[in-house]
Formats: sequence, structure tokens, C-alpha cells
Amino acid sequence: MSRVTVVGGGLAGCEAALQLARRGHDVALLEQKPLARTPAQTGDGLAELVCSNSMRGASLGNAVGLLKEELRRAGSVVMEVADLTRVPAGGALAVDRERFSAEMTARVAAEPRITVTPAVVEALPAARPLLLATGPLTGDALAADLARVVGEARLAYYDAIAPIVSAESIDWSRVFKQSRYGKGDDGDDEAYVNCPFDRAGYLAFVDEIVRAEKVPPREFEKIRYFEGCLPVEVMAERGPRTLSFGPMKPVGLTDPRTGKRPWAVVQLRPEDANATSYNLVGFQTRMTFTEQARVLRLIPGLEQAEFFRFGSVHRNTFVHAPTILDEAMQLRAAPGVFLAGQITGVEGYVESAAGGFVAALLLADRMAGRPLSPPPPTTALAALSSHLRRETKDFQPSNVTWAHFPPLADASLKKRERYLAMADRALADLAPWAEARRAERVA
Repeated sequence: MSRVTVVGGGLAGCEAALQLARRGHDVALLEQKPLARTPAQTGDGLAELVCSNSMRGASLGNAVGLLKEELRRAGSVVMEVADLTRVPAGGALAVDRERFSAEMTARVAAEPRITVTPAVVEALPAARPLLLATGPLTGDALAADLARVVGEARLAYYDAIAPIVSAESIDWSRVFKQSRYGKGDDGDDEAYVNCPFDRAGYLAFVDEIVRAEKVPPREFEKIRYFEGCLPVEVMAERGPRTLSFGPMKPVGLTDPRTGKRPWAVVQLRPEDANATSYNLVGFQTRMTFTEQARVLRLIPGLEQAEFFRFGSVHRNTFVHAPTILDEAMQLRAAPGVFLAGQITGVEGYVESAAGGFVAALLLADRMAGRPLSPPPPTTALAALSSHLRRETKDFQPSNVTWAHFPPLADASLKKRERYLAMADRALADLAPWAEARRAERVA
């Protein structure tokens, strides 16, 4: 069996390393922790979740829910650990981030075919095959070396991290627990905490967000936000009602104290199994820390909020995948160098893990000298890959969406029925492929 070098111990890198090791390949995993961290990292564990603790919707009626289920059935370690460390989050899959990272670190350490070496990688290693899974915060030196190899395909945009508050500092008399439309885990419709606004309070809050001092970008950086993770102030600047139709939408909620739907809400989601802290859902921000403390304490119930973490903005780096990657996720300009995860132009935890999973299996095909066996075209795994092959002048990172799937033959179905039918089709087509790929694993 060949030896593979994997750079990056995030979700994609860990998933890829484990899948390759389970297929009998020795893996040298190079991870910069504990020697260095990216601006978004706080711990030294592998597979650290640096933004939200949510892996988003769990229902098969949405594309990411289907992607998670496909990964489960195909043998993803990330999904196995996510299910093991989950916390209540309504209709979403959220995890205790510390337990998740600790368990992923333990799984990698327990695999005898993986050797983890702390190393700050500043240029593409000479070893081949090489799998680069350094994520959206790839170091400047390594990103520059990658840009040297692929030309001007490297692009940068910004992503933002939401604040976290202490549960003890919440004024529970001013908030209520409820998931939208009662869609909770195992019948629990109180996974989310809702901070309700009336019209006047909401408009005043939005005005303060717009007026707040923001952290300016550095002169040489061009701000390029991902539409699926906009800072709250960017949404507020688009109009006073934008937030009430976005992360602050009150639909599906009824304030038990009034019997009515609030004008708007800020939702809080538990960060850990014991609900000792809460994430402000959708409140990624680039307000200064001082302004965050002032403005966010205008939220009903958070007047005395203790912040475990303030929001922040960080750079994301990705390549123009449609032009520089082949069908095996290999650099056309550098045979033997493969990419996986967010650096390829996928967005989200689950998508990153899926990228590492698929890249590892395709690399295993190459090393075994057999034809590539990608996921069936009707699946979410294939839909994510199709995004990376879609030719477009302004290529941008994307979550998996139903738009990436081939349409159904029956165009008469309504939207929800159509999505569920697409999910049924995908899982049926996935079954023989997943069984065959699981059979490749060695003891």
C-alpha cells in the first residue's frame, strides 16, 4: 500500500485520513497545532468547529440533511462522531464542540496507520500523493505557494463567527423556549431560546447595528462575503426589514405570554449538552467587541449577557475548482496533489467532511490502479461534486443545494414532495455503491 501525506487536521483532513487508513494506506497527517493556530481557532484538538456548533438541518427534505444521511450510510467517521456528541437543536444536528473535537482526536490517535506530526507547512510538500485539506484559513505562505502552482485561481472572501453567551446571564423571564413549528428532536420542541421583539424595539435594534463601529478590513483585502453566512450588519444595511425575514424571522413561533407571534426574534441555540452556553443563531458580526457588548445587550433577555465569545471576521481562501481540479480532485497543474474540503469551494461543516470523504475514496481508486468510482449522480455527494465542476466566471463557495441535483422525471410534484422523492432516489442509488465502498476496508 502507498503512503499518503495529508495536510490539515480539520473535518476534511481527518475524514480523509481515516478513510484512507481503513483501506490499508499509511497516512502522514501534518497539522500545525499546537505550534500555530489560525485566527479562528482556540483549541489544540483536531476537527475543531470554529464557527457555529450546528451541522444544520437533519430532515431528508433538505439537501444537507440528505448529505448527512448518505455519509452515515457510506461510513463517515465525522457523522458517527457528530451523532455521538449531538445536543438538542430543534430540527437541526448540533454537537457539543469540545466533545466532538476530543472524540475525533481520539479516533485519529487510535488508528495505527496514521501518524500525526505537528508542522507549519509553508509550501506544498514534495511527497506524493499529497492531499491538501487546509481549510478556508490556509496560511499565507502555503496559499501563496498554491497560487504559484495554479496561477491566479486563488480567491478570498470573508466569513463571520457568531457570539456565545452564558446561560446563567440570560434573563429567563423575558424569553421563551420553542422551536419553529414545534420541530424539535424526539418531540422536544423547546431546543431554541427565543428573545422576542416588538416593532419599535426591533427597529431601534437594527438602527444600532447599522450605527455600530465595525472592524475595518486591511487595506490590501477585498471583502467578499459568502451569501449564506452574511454578517448581521450587512443584512441590516440592506434595509430595516431584512433581518426580520432572515435570522430574526418569527414565523412558526408563538410567545406563550401573549399568545401572538412576535414582530421578530433572536434565537439562541445550546452550545453543549448541558446548555451552559448559547450561540446567537445567524448573528455573525464584524462589530468591534465593545460595540457587540453594547448592541447585543439590547436584545430582550440579554441585557446582562456574559459573553463567552464575541463574534469576529476571518478570511476564507478557496480555489477556482472548475478550472483547476480534475474529476479526482487532483490539481491539473500538479499531478499527485489532491484537494479536499473548503479550500475547494464547498461551504459548511458537513460539506467539508463530505469533500474529505469523497477525495479519499477517489484517491484510493487511483492508488489501487482501478477506474474511479464516484458517488452515483443522483446523490447529494455527487451534487456537491457537480458544484465544483460547474463552469462559471464568478465561482463562489456553496453549501449543497437541491439545485445541484439532476431533476426528477415527474415535474408535477410540489416542492416538499419533490425533495423527498429526490432523497428517496438518492438513497436507493447510494445503497449498492456504499456497500461496495465499505467492502474495501481492511482490518
